[in-house]
Amino acid sequence: MNKKVIVYTIDYCPYCNNAKALLSRKGISFEEIKLDRADTDKVMALYQKSGMRTFPQIFLEDSLIGGFDELVKFDKNKGLDNI
Repeated sequence: MNKKVIVYTIDYCPYCNNAKALLSRKGISFEEIKLDRADTDKVMALYQKSGMRTFPQIFLEDSLIGGFDELVKFDKNKGLDNI
């Protein structure tokens, strides 16, 4: 069974693009939710959920993986192979 991956992104974010590219290379489907930094209510709601102010923010089901660096570490530990 595939687990749901959600990637919260913003425009002009190279780390967001790198995260999406890594997931795509691994053949992992994901839902991208694009946020606008000007939409402070949505950004603040995401911050309260994750505790992170940076992007991307990547979730596996309801669990936070982290940003791009954490995604790379997760992959090196074979975590992406189990999705």
